[in-house]
Amino acid sequence: MNAEDARTNKIIDAFADRLLRSGIDGVGPLHSASEVATAVGTATVSDDAAIDRIVRDHVRLAASEGFVTGLGGFLTLPVALPANVVSFYVLATRMVAAIAAVRGHDLSSDAVRTAVLLVLSGDDATDVLRKAGVVAGKGRMTSLVTRGLPPSALMAVNKGVAFRLMVQLSEKGLAKFGRFIPGVGGLVGGGLDAYLMRRLSKRARNDFTRVSPPTGLA
Repeated sequence: MNAEDARTNKIIDAFADRLLRSGIDGVGPLHSASEVATAVGTATVSDDAAIDRIVRDHVRLAASEGFVTGLGGFLTLPVALPANVVSFYVLATRMVAAIAAVRGHDLSSDAVRTAVLLVLSGDDATDVLRKAGVVAGKGRMTSLVTRGLPPSALMAVNKGVAFRLMVQLSEKGLAKFGRFIPGVGGLVGGGLDAYLMRRLSKRARNDFTRVSPPTGLA
């Protein structure tokens, strides 16, 4: 492996680690996904109601450029990705993980954490799994959670997701979404941020089915 490849791998690893640690475990003013799931669970009467609340809160936060930009100081990476871009995906990771927690998934499990990242890869999830040497299931990433993949396979999937996101966040990809259009500001503008967050929430609802009593609910 040459020096450039080594640097690229380091950046990908750092991005994947940032999404997992900050998005799921929390950082700075950002509470952990488990804390979010517990808080909404105690204030609602069903897991569907709790998930609705989680999605609303995260859509609102995603649309708030001030909040996302304010996270930048806690989410720096050794790569020239805009801090607000990284912040958006950390926030999205927390939303997906909180939905998984409400549905009874253990966020301390490496397999569950990998499944959370897979949701972020969207339609590329099957290809990410294939390139990591994992035979994809029938569309639900929860199948990954129950198959007992070895740590090496989980790490390969995590890196695959991080790489896909970084490719999408390249200057060409950003421009495609209008992120460099003068006056838009922030990640993609509040409206599109909210739209992207809602899309991810729908995938998370579908991928994470109930496996045990929901977090924070009786």
